[in-house]
Amino acid sequence: MFFICFGLVFSAQGQISLDLETGIIFPGYNEVRIPNEQGTLFDFNSDFEIQGPVIPFRVRPGYSFGKNHIFGLYAPLSANYLGSPGFNINFQESQFDGTNEIDGFYKFNSYRLTYRRDLIQNEKWVLGLGFTAKIRDAQVRLIQGGVEDFKDDVGFVPLLHLFVSYDTGNFLAMIEGDGLAGGPGRAFDFFGGVRVPLSNYFDLKAGYRILEGGADISDVYNFALFNFASVGVVWGLR
Repeated sequence: MFFICFGLVFSAQGQISLDLETGIIFPGYNEVRIPNEQGTLFDFNSDFEIQGPVIPFRVRPGYSFGKNHIFGLYAPLSANYLGSPGFNINFQESQFDGTNEIDGFYKFNSYRLTYRRDLIQNEKWVLGLGFTAKIRDAQVRLIQGGVEDFKDDVGFVPLLHLFVSYDTGNFLAMIEGDGLAGGPGRAFDFFGGVRVPLSNYFDLKAGYRILEGGADISDVYNFALFNFASVGVVWGLR
C-alpha cells in the first residue's frame, strides 16, 4: 500500500527527485601550507603525482513544492599522491625529507542542505536563487617511513545558490551551483551542461563542473581547484 500511495503522489505532483553524478577529475592546483606561518608551501598537483584516476560520485535527493525546492547533497572527494618534491616540507609538527618519496592524502567531503525558490518559471526559462548550508569534512595527510602527520578540518560554510535553465524542447541547458567569497576564504561549486530526457522519469545529465576554493587563516592555508567531466542520471518528472 505504501508503494502504491508513493507512486500516486509522485505521478500527480512530481515532488521527489534523485540526482546521481559521477565522472573524471582533472586537477588544477592544490596548494597547502600547514600551519600557515611556520609551514612549508607545497602543491599536491605540481610537486607530487596523483595516484590513479580520481572518480567522484555525488548523490542529491530533492523535494519540490510549487516554486520551492529542497535538496540534500552527499559529495565525497579524496585523492592519493606520491612524490619527491625536492625540498623539505614542514607540515604540522613534523618535517619530511623532500629528496625521498612522500605519500600524500587529500580529502574534501561535502554535506549540504539547499533551499531554492524559482523567481522566473515559464515554458522556456527558470531562474532560481537560494541558500546552502554546507558541512565540509577535510583532511590533509603526509606519510614518510615512520613519520606521519595530518590536519583535520570540519566546519560549517554558508553559501548562495543559483540555478538557471533554458528548455529547448529537445534538452535542458543549465547552470547550477553554490558559491561565496569573502573574508579569509572562498568556495565555488558550479555545473554547466545539459539534461536530455530518456523517458518521462529519467534524464541523462552531462557537462562540466568546477570545484574551487579554500581558506587562508592562522592555522591553515589551502586553495584547490578540481575540474570535472561529469555525467549522471536524474530521476523525477520534468
